[in-house]
Amino acid sequence: MAAVSTVAQTRPDPVPAIVPVDSGDAAQWQSWAGNSGWRIIAAAAAAGAPIDARIQSIERAVQQATQSGAADPSRVYLVGRGEATAAVFYAISRVPDLFAAAAALGGSPQPAIDSGLLYGANFAHVPVLWISSAPYDRTPAEQLRSAGIALEWRSAESANMGVVLEWLGQHRRTEYPATIDCETNSPDFARCYWIRMTRFDPAERNDVLNSTRLEPARRASLDLGGFGFKADDPGPGVVVGYLPAKYAGPLKMGDRLVELDGREIPDARRYVELMAQITDERPAVATIQRGRERIRLETRIIIPLGTPAASARVEGQYLAATKVVQVISRAVTEMRVAIPAEWVPSVLSWNGVALEKVETAGCRLITVEKALPQTSSCP
Repeated sequence: MAAVSTVAQTRPDPVPAIVPVDSGDAAQWQSWAGNSGWRIIAAAAAAGAPIDARIQSIERAVQQATQSGAADPSRVYLVGRGEATAAVFYAISRVPDLFAAAAALGGSPQPAIDSGLLYGANFAHVPVLWISSAPYDRTPAEQLRSAGIALEWRSAESANMGVVLEWLGQHRRTEYPATIDCETNSPDFARCYWIRMTRFDPAERNDVLNSTRLEPARRASLDLGGFGFKADDPGPGVVVGYLPAKYAGPLKMGDRLVELDGREIPDARRYVELMAQITDERPAVATIQRGRERIRLETRIIIPLGTPAASARVEGQYLAATKVVQVISRAVTEMRVAIPAEWVPSVLSWNGVALEKVETAGCRLITVEKALPQTSSCP
């Protein structure tokens, strides 16, 4: 009986795991993974839930899988396709320390950039493979790389699922990277590997740490009531696929925007490119195809005002040569610093001030009151 009990308690070795950012895609990714032995982690939140709630659901699902030994915490990979591509980039910006790497198939990261909550610093340890069928996606890919995002772009013709899995499998997550850097606007998404920011104060400035936020495009739009469409819709025209609740404007679901000021709009991507070139507000005439009827709408082109979201940022570094755990922060007045055994003894430093000599591994709490830092054991 003892032998049977031992076998029953034996856990399988943890395996790599794929996390679809859209849980409804889990079956498709499972079929692609085939007999690779990789686990699929599907979060509980519905696809229609707010994006931050979906990310928190992903976070809980990953933690449950890794803590139970079902998945290898160093080999958890985030994936998405089509409209979920933007959510891949957004999720990394929210919870960067969950994933070893990510892959996005098709779609566009632009909606994530337009959220104003994409921070380049958060991608330092999470490379992204973006595969798309549009050759002109190379340009936005270069822009993302210049903003500090570790992005590799490939055309759909040069990649298949075997290539995607092989690329993902080359990457590993490190629990205690020697250098970390994270930025956030929310206490709900404030974990950064071995540092967790727990209290914020915008008055705690630090000019050494600028924001790494990707600036949203102040893209022009038509004053027709905030309609939505798929950015990769092939056309003809731009198909209205979403209208806000209690919408009272002139559009109907399924309408196609086919002309703007007499210029033909062949597809959604060309419409996005056209609006990106407009820099001034002005009157405009849109032509809508509704069934067999063509409708002329007099409207305006409007340009939103940019309002940067306040954020906090923390950098951490373990300097092995001098045995210093160095923390630099902006707008953070309390943080938990987890120090592993291999880093002790060491000196804990905050914004250039030596705080204490740490003799034992564990969690240290840094609290800043009126620019005066103090340390203590984490409660």
